[in-house]
Amino acid sequence: MKAHKLPKIACLLAELREVGVYSIASDFSEGSPLSGLSFSASSSCRSRGSGPVPDGPIYPPSRARQSRERRNRILLVRGNIMSADTKIAELLTELHQLIKQTQEERSRSEHNLLNIQKTHERMQTENKTSPYYRTKLRGLYTTARADAEAECSILRHALDKIAEIKSLLEERRIAAKMAGVNSDNDPPRKTMRRGVLMTLLQQSAMTLPLWIGKPGDSPPPLCGAMPANSDYVAKQGDKVAARVKAVDGDEQWILAEVVSYSHSTNKYEVDDIDEEGKERHTLSRRRIIPLPQWKANPETDPEALFSKDQLVLALYPQTTCFYRALIHTHPHRPQDDYSVLFEDTSYADGYSPPLNVAQRYVVACKENKKK
Repeated sequence: MKAHKLPKIACLLAELREVGVYSIASDFSEGSPLSGLSFSASSSCRSRGSGPVPDGPIYPPSRARQSRERRNRILLVRGNIMSADTKIAELLTELHQLIKQTQEERSRSEHNLLNIQKTHERMQTENKTSPYYRTKLRGLYTTARADAEAECSILRHALDKIAEIKSLLEERRIAAKMAGVNSDNDPPRKTMRRGVLMTLLQQSAMTLPLWIGKPGDSPPPLCGAMPANSDYVAKQGDKVAARVKAVDGDEQWILAEVVSYSHSTNKYEVDDIDEEGKERHTLSRRRIIPLPQWKANPETDPEALFSKDQLVLALYPQTTCFYRALIHTHPHRPQDDYSVLFEDTSYADGYSPPLNVAQRYVVACKENKKK
């Protein structure tokens, strides 16, 4: 064999070792004959030593099989991500068109509102309300109402598109997480810095969609303080409050993410959202409280908010744990937070000073007695 071909063979051997196939690099040194190395075209494995590869099934080494499985998972995830990206791009284009339609509808309605204002000014100048003005105003107001309903319809359609985009982004994240990219042979995943995690939790609270119902609609379950239905099952990737046993044996409520739910055992598998823990828990349904999926609007749906002095579980600021608290004040505007008083025996009255907690992280407390 020519010497200049050896570097190519060495590269091939390095690649084989990389994917876990038996190392055969020790069978020869550069410049030595390779008569002891043989390959079988009918087999997917390579063999060490002289002679042909024996017939019959040859099982690949465990490392090679794991490498192929991991590669296949990654390829599948990448395919799903590319498909999701394509869909998201289409939805963004549709969203852009809806925003343009909203602006056009608003410009048209503003012209009509200006006519209403001018008509009222003429009536004040003439100091009379004639049948002509009544008829004209009735027509203008009818048109204004139709314009408002049309704009509202477009905005609702745009909100649906945004919700669909967020859902696709979440599905993509879950697919990458559940694909097992971090296998047993991979280096440990880096722990997320505390500041980064807290920022993500704040963003999740800020971007929680506001429930905007049609006239006469009641707030749905999991809108603000509205509880979930008795048969509700949290989906994979949903954030929940989970009651787990701490290292010292005490029980505490933590922020967790749903991994799966077994209908046969009626139990959840959840991951501690705090990566420092890196723990997975198997818990019954009574130890899980789903978090709100919509913010309640205090101006239109005050019944979907917790009332003053109501006992709740609230996420303590800059932590991933829920603690018992009393509602001090509820939100007055959609973007406002709750003000709560956490139970704290270090204070004379047994409660902390008021602290703000977003609607996203305030849920009903199942324990009514004060500890």
